[in-house]
Amino acid sequence: MPASAFSLDRLRIVLVGTSHPGNIGGVARAMKNMGLSDLALVAPRCEVHCSESISRASGADEILAKAQVHDTLDAALGDTTLAVGASARSRTLPWPMLTPRQVGDSLSTEMAHDAARVALVFGREDTGLTNAELQRCHRHVHIPTNPEFSSLNLAAAVQVLAYECRQAWLAAPGTENVHEDDAPFGVEWDSPLADHADLERFFEHLERTLVAIEFHDPDNPRQLMARLRRLYLRVRPDRMEINILRGILTAMEKRARGH
Repeated sequence: MPASAFSLDRLRIVLVGTSHPGNIGGVARAMKNMGLSDLALVAPRCEVHCSESISRASGADEILAKAQVHDTLDAALGDTTLAVGASARSRTLPWPMLTPRQVGDSLSTEMAHDAARVALVFGREDTGLTNAELQRCHRHVHIPTNPEFSSLNLAAAVQVLAYECRQAWLAAPGTENVHEDDAPFGVEWDSPLADHADLERFFEHLERTLVAIEFHDPDNPRQLMARLRRLYLRVRPDRMEINILRGILTAMEKRARGH
C-alpha cells in the first residue's frame, strides 16, 4: 500500500448536540484559521446556517454551507478510520488518553495510510460527550487547562486541537517527508484499516453472537461490550481481519443454532 502525504483535508471536526449557533460559527472560524474544512454536525440543537453563526464565522461561512448534518454519531464517523473524542471527565473505565500535542504528533503516522480519515469529536456545551459516544472513539483527548477554571468554550477547544494538527502538518507538508517506516504498523500493510462503519457492524455482530452462545447477558452487561470495544479499538484491525472475525462469529452462530 503506497504511503500518501499528510493532508488536512482528511481531518474532520465532529460536533455533537451543539446548542448555540454562535459556537458553530466560532468553530468554523477556528477551522479555517488552521486550514481544516470538513465539519460534521450530529443532531444540532440549534439552527446551523443563520445570521449569528455566519457572523461568528467571520468569513468562514463556506465551511458552514458545506457542513454535513447527521442524525447519529455513527453516521458522522462512518468513513473514518480513527476517532478521537474530547473529554474533560474521568471515566470509570480507563481508555487510551492523549494530550493535544500527542494527537498532533500521531497524525503523520496515521496519515501515512492512504485510506486514513481522522475525526476529532466534541460534545455538547453543557454535558460534553456521553459514555456511549466516547466508546465510539479509539482514543480520548484531554486539554490540560487550569484546574481552578477548566471550562473551555467549544470553539476554543476546537482551536487548540486544530492548532496542534496544523503544527504536525507543517512539520511534514509533503509526500517527500513520508517514509516507509512511518506506516501505522511499522511496515507497509496489506489491507486498509477498518473504518467506523466496519467496526460498528462487527460490534453488533459480536454482541449478537455472545448473546446467542449465552456468554453475554444484555440485562446484566457488566461492561463486557465496553471492554471489548476498548480492546478492538486499541488494536486497530484492518478490513481483512474484521472479515475473518465476522466469519468466525457467523460459524459460532450456526453452531449455536444447531445445538
